[in-house]
Amino acid sequence: MTNKLPKVAWIGLGILGSPMSENLIKAGYDVTGYTRRQQKLDRLTAAGGTAAASIAEAVRAADVVITMVPASPEVEAIAYGPDGILENARPGALLIDMSSITPQTSVDLAKSAATKGIRVLDAPVSGGEAGAVEAVLSIMVGGEQPDFDEAKPLFEALGKTIVLCGPHGSGQTVKAANQLIVAINIQACAEAVVFLEKSGVDLTAALEVLNGGLAGSTVLTRKKNNFLNRDFTPGFRIDLHHKDMGIVTDAARNVGAPLPVGAVVAQLIASLRTQGDGGLDHSALLRVVERLSGTQV
Repeated sequence: MTNKLPKVAWIGLGILGSPMSENLIKAGYDVTGYTRRQQKLDRLTAAGGTAAASIAEAVRAADVVITMVPASPEVEAIAYGPDGILENARPGALLIDMSSITPQTSVDLAKSAATKGIRVLDAPVSGGEAGAVEAVLSIMVGGEQPDFDEAKPLFEALGKTIVLCGPHGSGQTVKAANQLIVAINIQACAEAVVFLEKSGVDLTAALEVLNGGLAGSTVLTRKKNNFLNRDFTPGFRIDLHHKDMGIVTDAARNVGAPLPVGAVVAQLIASLRTQGDGGLDHSALLRVVERLSGTQV
């Protein structure tokens, strides 16, 4: 049974990539990984995967290549060129890019890959580190239906809500909308936290009752302890959310969709980075609100 599963190459073993690749190994997949950090390769081999010394080595025998890197430039760097995925993967392979990048980068990648006989899906995810570890990610996919159908069992080892959103690039467009909603939601929670604390209300009690009503959200459930403990250990870094707000702002401008509140939150995220907080979790938007309200951060 196990040997019937496709051989997987996994490129990019970061906060999300590591636990996701491990969930595939647990599901019985043969996973060969490549990343630049040795400790991440050691973690993969400890979990039962195989470490490769290069992208070319990782993808050569793979039926499916999955990429999970920070942004468009990194996707282009690993996909193109003599040492990249397109030159070294076999014709007929399926390339699934799970990074969050610009929709246009995904469209261009699919076109370039087609000339090599390689099929592509863009499949960005939402759910953060916890969602990756628990295999309950939301996966938004762009590409062709037959390729999606082929990848579905693999996606089911990684996430819970798995939806084909349309042609190439559609997954990235939906992901951009996701990041817009999440950012505004975190900002709303952060403002409420500072308001509640300045009012002298028991924050734990307040967040519990708020999360039980219409103000409740996955953001509040996942980030409540970050707010309560001022623990901003990154599940998803401000640096990456800053990149995503650039993607959604740009894409929305291109289609003529104004983002008045999104634009403000994008600026607050940018200011947080400027103040040296780019490596913190995006729940650290609380620090912006505290600074604006005169609270010592």
